[in-house]
Amino acid sequence: MSVRRVVMTGIGVVAPGDPGRESFWDLVSHGKTATRTISLFDPSPFRSRIGAECVFDPERAGLSHQEIRRTDRAGQFALAATREALADAGIEPAAGDPGRVGVSVGNGVGNAISMEQEYRVVSDDGARWLVDPGYAMPHLYKYVMSSSLATEVAWAAGAEGPSTVISTGCCAGIDSVGYGYHLVQEGSADVVLAGAADAPIYPITVSCFDTLRASSTSNDDPETACRPFDRRRNGLVLGEGSAMFVLEDYEHAVRRGARIYCEIVGYAARANGFHMTGLQEDGREMGEAIVAAMAQARLNPEDLDYVNAHGSGTKQNDRHETAAYKRSLGAHAYELPVSSIKSMVGHSLGAIGSIEIAASALAIDRNLVPPTANYSEPDPQCDLDYVPVTARELPVDTVLSVGSGFGGFQSAIVLSSLRDTARGADRRRAAA
Repeated sequence: MSVRRVVMTGIGVVAPGDPGRESFWDLVSHGKTATRTISLFDPSPFRSRIGAECVFDPERAGLSHQEIRRTDRAGQFALAATREALADAGIEPAAGDPGRVGVSVGNGVGNAISMEQEYRVVSDDGARWLVDPGYAMPHLYKYVMSSSLATEVAWAAGAEGPSTVISTGCCAGIDSVGYGYHLVQEGSADVVLAGAADAPIYPITVSCFDTLRASSTSNDDPETACRPFDRRRNGLVLGEGSAMFVLEDYEHAVRRGARIYCEIVGYAARANGFHMTGLQEDGREMGEAIVAAMAQARLNPEDLDYVNAHGSGTKQNDRHETAAYKRSLGAHAYELPVSSIKSMVGHSLGAIGSIEIAASALAIDRNLVPPTANYSEPDPQCDLDYVPVTARELPVDTVLSVGSGFGGFQSAIVLSSLRDTARGADRRRAAA
């Protein structure tokens, strides 16, 4: 059976700052930051009081009152991003064979905001151990089940093919796109709505990251709090949002005259079997995921033009990641521009991998590498080209994007421009 090529024809984004794909790109391409003091609740009791929040009104985003009532904030992000991606791709939800349309949604913490709110209601703010179900709203079951995120996206897209939620921590946004890529590649679907959504800025998550001492305490200067790879970095900044993509069989996209942003040419994942939250400094597992994804794409390190980093801004992650690039890409790691958009949009846990894929696809489309904001003091253990502060114009044909998640997850995905298809095919044949 021939392996089908998989292309991206639609991008929808709800990211910190104003919603929409173009607002997102304007923010990250100009090195602006969306990190502020948390406004979604009173953060004063917490060690870290900053976050990257979306300026999001579900009604203005086109959601119906019923959709708003039955969905968590994460689900609302996913619906808005899905509709933008479908419109961008020029696909009508009712068109074509619904059995050939699939859904793959990544998520980290489920419908946690609504779950917490409902628990407060049925338990009388935690005063009652035996809760009163009479106060529960009728959609509570949908909040309990993370699968409802895929259900809502499938309804919005008119999809009746394979549908799933991927929850691999902070790698979920890459893994969900990787799974959608495989569905199209193997012929299980012609079109897949793939991406991720998460809304983790709420007290329980903030408290958990406080306990881990993983989040930044630069509360007096929130706009510069996230400093990936910088010597002064002191932790991540939580974010929220969604990015959804229309993935298609290449021939299917060509037949309908679709605009193509890029082709997905490789994806791989590994687990470290080491520690729930800890990372070994040699970067072996992430390096292995990168090598496997590059081998699948039949590309050499020298074929890469840009690396969209995980770059969380924690001491151990940035060292681990830098070591992984050196391990997997060799001397070319020192020649590559590497940047982290988390410096601008924070870390939205299960969603961030997809948001970073959106930045990677747009970097290819617009030949511009987003910067690492707030980077000014090099760390001797992080000695690569991290594109400080200002975006860089250069030809971008092939991008590697990586993720690292609690639980030991490590993922890598490779995107390539169709402008480079002939040259890329020659290189892949030579490598084989």
